[in-house]
Amino acid sequence: MRVLLVEDEKDLANLIAEALRREMFTVDVCYDGEEGMYMALNETFDVVILDVLLPIHDGWEILKAMREKGINTPVLMLTALSDVEYRVKGLNMGADDYLPKPFDLRELIARVKALVRRKTENKNMKLVCGDLILDTATKKAFRGGREISLTRKEYQILEYLMMNKNRVVTKEELQEHLWSFDDSVFSDTLRSHIKNLRKKIDRGFKKSIIHTVRGIGYVVRDE
Repeated sequence: MRVLLVEDEKDLANLIAEALRREMFTVDVCYDGEEGMYMALNETFDVVILDVLLPIHDGWEILKAMREKGINTPVLMLTALSDVEYRVKGLNMGADDYLPKPFDLRELIARVKALVRRKTENKNMKLVCGDLILDTATKKAFRGGREISLTRKEYQILEYLMMNKNRVVTKEELQEHLWSFDDSVFSDTLRSHIKNLRKKIDRGFKKSIIHTVRGIGYVVRDE
């Protein structure tokens, strides 16, 4: 899942970003409201984390612009303004959750995961496709009862494909969601990861789960 984090306190922003990446999220970080506004309105994310007190454009302006443009991405607001009136203001403007500073990183991670589950309507921590099980809580994969060791990027790709089970996901969509704006992605990078995933997921089994739709992208099927 891809997260946009807009936070002007750089040390805090980097701390949050690293914690999210450890949980297999792809994270884009912006340190001011101008860049945050551009990214929120022009890129696709699964969750946006917005600080309220930002230079140039504050978090409320960014949230307002998103909702006016019809962008319904879940938004978690962060702020030192802990008064009830500020929380009510953010929620009334279309925020999905609100976390006052200071906060525990574990709570932030839990809230982000809850927003992702709510968005995808997936209340179960396990994704299932045939005899393939992906436990999103432990970040472990199993097929036929056997644990499969995955790299960080392999896990991210498999999770996204399984969250979109039986739907063809384009190469462009995968790259957009699983690599941040600043990452350099070569043309054969995704193909190489898919090839390695197939070796781990499908080799030794009669039925393949990961399929290529030539010229378009990839799909996992349990049919």
